[in-house]
Amino acid sequence: MSNAVYQIRKPENAKMLDYLPGSVEKADLKDRIAELKKTTLEIPLIIGGQEIRTGNTGQSIIPHNKSHVLATYHKAGEKEVSMAIEAALNAKKAWIDIPWDHRLAIFLKAAEMMLEDEWRYTIVAATMLCQSKTAYEADMEAAAELMDFWRFNPYFARQIFEEQPVNVQDMLNRQEYRPLEGFVLAVSPFNFTAIAANLPTAPAMVGNTVLWKPAAASLYSSYFVMKLLQEAGLPDGVINFIPGEGNLVGTTAMNHPMLAGIHFTGSTATFNKMWHTVAQNAGKYVSYPRLVGETGGKDFVFAHATAEIDSLVTAIVAGAYAYQGQKCSATSRVYIPRSIWPEVKTKLLDVVAGIKFGDPEDFTNYMAAIIEQAAFDSIKSYIQFARDSEEAEIIVGGECDDSVGFFVQPTVILTTNPKFKTMEEEIFGPVITVYVYEDQDYQQALDLCESTSRYALTGAIFAQDRGALVEMEKRLYYSAGNLLINEKTCGMFIGLHPFGGARHSGTNEKIGKVNMLRWLSPRVIKEKFCPAKDYRHPMMKES
Repeated sequence: MSNAVYQIRKPENAKMLDYLPGSVEKADLKDRIAELKKTTLEIPLIIGGQEIRTGNTGQSIIPHNKSHVLATYHKAGEKEVSMAIEAALNAKKAWIDIPWDHRLAIFLKAAEMMLEDEWRYTIVAATMLCQSKTAYEADMEAAAELMDFWRFNPYFARQIFEEQPVNVQDMLNRQEYRPLEGFVLAVSPFNFTAIAANLPTAPAMVGNTVLWKPAAASLYSSYFVMKLLQEAGLPDGVINFIPGEGNLVGTTAMNHPMLAGIHFTGSTATFNKMWHTVAQNAGKYVSYPRLVGETGGKDFVFAHATAEIDSLVTAIVAGAYAYQGQKCSATSRVYIPRSIWPEVKTKLLDVVAGIKFGDPEDFTNYMAAIIEQAAFDSIKSYIQFARDSEEAEIIVGGECDDSVGFFVQPTVILTTNPKFKTMEEEIFGPVITVYVYEDQDYQQALDLCESTSRYALTGAIFAQDRGALVEMEKRLYYSAGNLLINEKTCGMFIGLHPFGGARHSGTNEKIGKVNMLRWLSPRVIKEKFCPAKDYRHPMMKES
């Protein structure tokens, strides 16, 4: 056994590819997209390293071309979930016994493999196809951010391991960091391939074994991630890939006494149900499960009268419409003072009207399609609600078309009611609502921004007046776990911006050392060199 104390170099954020006209990477990515579209995959469950086909299947389609089936996937039933739990528990001892540096090396290797053309273009192309992402959005997260997770998390783990108690004369104090006792359930979202990959791998890095339930709408790209991990040397049973109905998979896992933790990204309603189920089952678990979740957002832009107009408009557009607004961090509600609204409105409408959207294989498109029919229908209903209301008007966009794919125009709603439905509820689509406040009501408008939403994920404040920035930062103290100053509400990077949250936006432990700590259970070992031979204290003597 090696007695070396290894160092892991602090990573730098991975670089995106440019995909410029005439570039090799653009041609190679387009070729990979074409190759993937030629084949309809059959995606099995992967339990204990074995491929399982249940015969209960679903389809993975292209959202911008809904008639094109990318894959048929098998769904786990209660039997398969139980098999996955058994496989995870059986793999646990061997996985713990692998030295920590060897465990982390598997994920560091997977990150390096993403630099290879085959894997990078495959996972980026799969993300573009099954999640309807532009090349920019897909490469930014499914390649660069994914590599960041697999490089920074080992670095954070190494920092944790080296944090040790102080030793004093006559004793040796040590602290071990054990994986949780049992298995971890990872439930991943559709919108980010990188997050889908991080949810099972972060606990696995530090010795946990995992059940991974990917979102149905993105399991096509998740499957390629799983195959990459296997090729990187991930032992069988450490991560078990079990697509299936959320209620069935989740309920079966959460009713098992060895549930040790849940790593979740998704809707607030789903996370609330999971929390309730775990609370009801608390008495049956071997340990209290760790619940780590990032959920919804109703992210704001608040502008002061001194805001610089062009930067403000650009941030609104980029924050609201990148990836069709299907980000938890997407801008959704905007507060603008009356004095600058005419200029903001003119420029905003001009920019939004010029946004090109359609098939992401056309690299000139800024937006693509909504992920699925149910999401399309929900977004359309919000737009129709605003269209029918006397308290709102649609000032640009608002058209929806699902004849070929699930397309929604970038939309701006203007409301006279700061508590209007689309100012309060998460829409998760390319729709923003603007409320124009009177300049003299600036303080009241700040109160409205602070109190309107039950979410508190991201928010942006715009001003050139430094005193106004200081005041807004203080007044919106609990309104956002990620506060941006003169910048759009999304675009945080691992290692640079520990992603936060508050209220019903999650447990505020999504990224970084704080996340890695949640998958570890410390054990302190104190060794006394010269133990006491008398229980009585000197102070007990009277003479």
